[in-house]
Amino acid sequence: MAKDYQKILVGVDDSADALAAFRYAIHRAKADGAELVITGILESGEMNIYQALSKDYVHGERAELEAHLNDYVGLAQKAGIAKVYAVIGEGDAGETIIKTIIPQVQPDLLIIGAEAKKGLARHFGSQAAYMAKYADISVLIVRE
Repeated sequence: MAKDYQKILVGVDDSADALAAFRYAIHRAKADGAELVITGILESGEMNIYQALSKDYVHGERAELEAHLNDYVGLAQKAGIAKVYAVIGEGDAGETIIKTIIPQVQPDLLIIGAEAKKGLARHFGSQAAYMAKYADISVLIVRE
């Protein structure tokens, strides 16, 4: 029997698979009448040492991420999701979502995207695989 979820967490970034996950999260939230929480992670690992030490740079990156997440919130509201908000985390995406965002938000479903990799890349771990393995809630991985 299918379960109706109460609170859905969706992880987004600029990738096509994250957009596909976001679209599915809207569909699932509408079908279940669920609250939707959209999260984006400011990954300091992608900054060089000078950028990480510059408060102006980090503040600019955070402001850009916040604006991006607000766009997602607006799209979800236009799609008819009544309860929707965004949460920003900092650090490694998978670890931050599992160890910080999920305990804070307390969703009952995590929806994330994953790129379909070919060749040797498919044998190595990914953020999606990490979250599916370590999350203490149901995880739905969407491929574009």
